[in-house]
Parts: sequence; C-alpha cells; structure tokens
Amino acid sequence: MIQENSVSALPPSRLPLLDPVYARLQPLAYPLVRIATGAFLMPHGAQKLFGFAGGNIAQTAAGFARMGLEPSLPLAYLVGATEFFGGLCIVLGVFTRPAALASAALLGVAAFLVHLPLGWFWSGRGMEYPLLWMLLCVAVVLRGSGPLSVDAARGRDA
Repeated sequence: MIQENSVSALPPSRLPLLDPVYARLQPLAYPLVRIATGAFLMPHGAQKLFGFAGGNIAQTAAGFARMGLEPSLPLAYLVGATEFFGGLCIVLGVFTRPAALASAALLGVAAFLVHLPLGWFWSGRGMEYPLLWMLLCVAVVLRGSGPLSVDAARGRDA
C-alpha cells in the first residue's frame, strides 16, 4: 500500500541539498493541484453566470444553439453553475468528489463532442485543453479532498 503522507517514501533526488526542501513542500503538492484545478474552472462559470470578463449567459446560450446543443439556455446555466460552483467546491475542498465528477463529465462532453471535431491543439480550439482539465478533475475524484480542505477539517472526505 502506498503511504501518501510519508516523507520517507521520497526517493533521494539528484540534488540532495534540496531533499529537505522537497520533503517539507511535498504535502502541499496535492492541495496545489486540487486548488488550481478548481480555480481555473471558476472564471469560466463566472463569465457565463455573472458577465465576468465580457461574457454572459445569453452569448453562451447562443453559442450552444449554434452548435446544436439544446435546450441552450438551461444548458448554459448548468454549465456555468458546474464550472463556477463546482470549481469553488474543489478549491475549498468541500463535496470535492461530487463536484470534481460533475466537472469531469462536463469537460468530457466539451472535449469529445464540441472540441474533438476541431482537432487536437487548443490553439485551433481543439480538445487538448478541456481533455487536460477533465483528467485533472478525474484525478481529484480519485484522490478526494485531501489535506488543506474543509472536508479534512470536518474529518470527512466527500
């Protein structure tokens, strides 16, 4: 069985002088991934729901309708809420697994149904970016809240 919080589980690095630094910072690695994953989702939802950075729900719904994704307005609200509130839950580490699962499903649909026909590279609006974030959300589903989370403070991992 893997000992996830064991510092002694770290193999020696090629720069032994830095081993104490790595050992001290290792417990922050997963919270960094979890928090960044949620934080990167939130602005996309804020753009749809709250008009952040020039977007709005009407533009999102119109874009969904052009792609044949109907009913476009309720779907736009669902996507915006999943991105913003799901991302917030992931950042805080509360109801982390359900929020990450909903986000992974959303990003899977985006990657495979919307972006795959456009190719691989994100520079051409391909599936690279949503697939990366989907896989990060899957990793969060598998790992859960982890340390530095509301769930850990409550003694639960949801």
